[in-house]
Amino acid sequence: MTTVRVLLADDQALLRGTFRMLIDSTPDMEVVGEAANGREAVDLATALAAGSGVDVLLMDIRMPDLDGLAATRLICADEKLAGVRVLILTTFEFDEYVAEALRAGASGFLGKGMRPEELLDAVRTVAAGDSLLSPTATRSLITRFLSQPERPAAADPGRLDVLTPRERDVMGLVALGLSNDEIAVRLFLSPLTVKTHVNRAMAKLGARDRAQLVVAAYQCGLVRPGTG
Repeated sequence: MTTVRVLLADDQALLRGTFRMLIDSTPDMEVVGEAANGREAVDLATALAAGSGVDVLLMDIRMPDLDGLAATRLICADEKLAGVRVLILTTFEFDEYVAEALRAGASGFLGKGMRPEELLDAVRTVAAGDSLLSPTATRSLITRFLSQPERPAAADPGRLDVLTPRERDVMGLVALGLSNDEIAVRLFLSPLTVKTHVNRAMAKLGARDRAQLVVAAYQCGLVRPGTG
């Protein structure tokens, strides 16, 4: 059984302790470090990369010294940390910084009001690269975040020329928040075939995970705010 290695970054020691107890009591996970601010998170992730590494970094947004958003940018821009998936933790699921966190390279986000099993499921799915947002996130949530003024203007649409027509179709539906099973029903494909198309699109576009595929879809104009 593969063990998911988790790094915790939150300025509240009590909360870190709670997360540690929960994660360390789970057979397929272990906490490999704790950081009280973004700077420590970056330094720890870098140091751990020389050893067994970090699979998922649970990152709070509001922290002293260096906030979670800036730390996410640094981590996701570092090729040596390409295997680290950042899962943003936020007090409010509609936090104004979530969109920017996704653009910075975060693999998703989760509200701090989640149930313990939701946190564990989120860690597993983000580690696998198969999930985008929290269980309660909706299609409108995605469009709201990615359509904010800070969103870059539509990037070169030609970037999508490397995709097959079917990969573009699948990518567009991923960007609307549909799961592989839902896409399979809509396109009359098997879920496994959909997953293959998703993985190929990510590889061709250099997307770290499903979340970044969604960002690319909006940036390239494949889908637009309000599409559905």
